[in-house]
Amino acid sequence: MVDFAITKPDMMVSVREVFGIETDLRVPAFSTRDDHVPEIDHAYRFNPEVTLAILAGFAQDRRTMIQGMHGTGKSTHIEQVAARLNWPCVRVNLDGHLSRLDLVGKDTIVIRDGKQVTEFQEGIVPWSLQRPVALIFDEYDAGRPDVMFVIQRILERDGKFTLLDQNKVIHPHSAFRLFATSNTVGLGNLSGLYHGTQILNHAQIDRWNIVATLNYLPPEEEAAIVLSRVPGKDSESGRKLINQMVTMAGLTRKGFAAGDLSTLMSPRTVITWAENCEIFNSPALAFRLSFLNKCDDFERPIIAEYYQRCFNEELDESWLEYAGASQ
Repeated sequence: MVDFAITKPDMMVSVREVFGIETDLRVPAFSTRDDHVPEIDHAYRFNPEVTLAILAGFAQDRRTMIQGMHGTGKSTHIEQVAARLNWPCVRVNLDGHLSRLDLVGKDTIVIRDGKQVTEFQEGIVPWSLQRPVALIFDEYDAGRPDVMFVIQRILERDGKFTLLDQNKVIHPHSAFRLFATSNTVGLGNLSGLYHGTQILNHAQIDRWNIVATLNYLPPEEEAAIVLSRVPGKDSESGRKLINQMVTMAGLTRKGFAAGDLSTLMSPRTVITWAENCEIFNSPALAFRLSFLNKCDDFERPIIAEYYQRCFNEELDESWLEYAGASQ
């Protein structure tokens, strides 16, 4: 049986050697892996600034929040850092169905010696606090207000957690770490893109020690990631196609920023598009099935124009095709 009380990082690793960042920083790590340690994705590309923020969270026990648009790989970034440190991770999605009881714990009926008895079962927060794990709250800005105030108790670095029903005070394990990811910084759905997000209490935002922003990668790095995910495109024509797809994604992001579009293409969608190209053997059909059908009807001619610029090919949704069909 593992004694979590004495389980701590037992080695130091070089950030330069492990993450390729020019710094002399060394961070604690575990020499062995367990089932909660994420698998290493060798194709993953680290953003240096965000990586240093996450490493500070692990090394110095800083409460670290990663904010950014969808599909930029915020949670994956934390997981991939943890994977290289052999640090166990637990992810919790703060969707609208998550309750205080899920986080804190509740009485459940169990069978003891053939009899039904009521027993308190700890929730994910007290369970994690007593173990050397990194607890990641995904969709942090979508959490319900009553749930968020449970979290506020543990945002202090040495914050104790009290189980009122059990009259028990839980002291955080020395290797417990807390992270969060969100699309907004707690100011609500200002862009109109993230319905369901909440305006967070500023006192709670103020308790996060580090807030890093993860934006979309430069085109050449994004293309390299797509190529690593879809190795079947590793040819001259395939690389050209992926560059065109990444350029197309960039145009949708600029269109969104300018207010011309209400939907943009994330790196996740670009990868899906490339994978679907392998299935349908047609970039245009794969594009329609991967992205275009998710867009508003009134915006499709604009997107078709972007597509024509990148691929020199008209889609059925383009203004030229529409004008030709109506004559």
